[in-house]
Amino acid sequence: MRAAAPALVMSDGQRETLETLARSQTLPYREVQRARALLLAGEGVANTAIADRVEVTVKTVRAWRERFAEEGLAKFAQVRAGRGRKPTIGQEKIDEIVDLTLHSRPDGETHWSCRSMAERVGVSSSQVQRIWAARGLKPHLVDTFKLSNDPRFEEKLVDVVGLYLNPPDQAVVLCMDEKSSIQALDRTQPSLPIKPGRAGTMTHDYKRRGTTTLFAALEVATGKVIGQCLPKHRHEEFLKFLRTIDKNVPAELQIDLILDNYATHKHADVTKWLGKHPRFHLHFTPTSSSWLNLVERWFRELTDKALRRGVFRSVPDLIAAIEDYLDAHNDDPRPLVWTASAESILEKVTRGRVALNQATTNGTHH
Repeated sequence: MRAAAPALVMSDGQRETLETLARSQTLPYREVQRARALLLAGEGVANTAIADRVEVTVKTVRAWRERFAEEGLAKFAQVRAGRGRKPTIGQEKIDEIVDLTLHSRPDGETHWSCRSMAERVGVSSSQVQRIWAARGLKPHLVDTFKLSNDPRFEEKLVDVVGLYLNPPDQAVVLCMDEKSSIQALDRTQPSLPIKPGRAGTMTHDYKRRGTTTLFAALEVATGKVIGQCLPKHRHEEFLKFLRTIDKNVPAELQIDLILDNYATHKHADVTKWLGKHPRFHLHFTPTSSSWLNLVERWFRELTDKALRRGVFRSVPDLIAAIEDYLDAHNDDPRPLVWTASAESILEKVTRGRVALNQATTNGTHH
């Protein structure tokens, strides 16, 4: 059995250079692969593992190691001539495609496609696709975001994350929210079951049979959910749900309730009730920060697993399905573990604000 190769010896300057090359979006992909492989070799990773992670052969990894040991980085950017297929487009054309992708849009459209880019620069659409794939460019995808403008953002963030990471003794931490206007949708024709070679089917059109609102409170420590379906989304229903929580949580425990800034949560009648129930402590998330409330993840699972493909002929049918999912979940709950510190989140938010300001200043905000 071949002995594992020792960690590749390199200077701090060489390592820094390789890290820069490994992140490049303009170098030939082979050079990026080689930089990544050498960095892994410097960490003492076995050649076979490097080959798997970089997607080359073990023989190639050994050759790269030997060349680095002999020549260092003196000729790193020069690709040795081989007998393989030669590139069909030059580096200047690749750079042009990358630059257009990052800094422009086709006339009258919001983003480039492989076909429109290929027509613009005079190459095949498959070549464009390979160039984008090698550099992780995905013009057809877009992520949504919104930075909170809450003047008390940092204060609220630290408060909520503190409850997740260091919950108080003799207390239960609950993440609470409402999923309003859940529709009971009945399909216009019967669905067909799944069978070998064919997915299950359902009609694209539907009949609306009414709505319900689900009030839910997820216990952070256990993952259990207290849930209640009510007809509307007013402060009266919120008070009913607070009473439900009060009945379900042992009397000797304090209740730290994480929720959003919806007006019903701050209604005068709610405030009056809370004054008579001092074990309730409300913690409000910053505006536009629903991602900070763990019950939102549970709502997403409920939608994916019980609602989106459901057929409900009435609101009672819908409520029954929600309650069935709730019972099944609570039979085998799993806590949703929060790991991010408030400091790390604030750093990302700060970077996001800087990037947003730069985009606005440069005229790319649209």
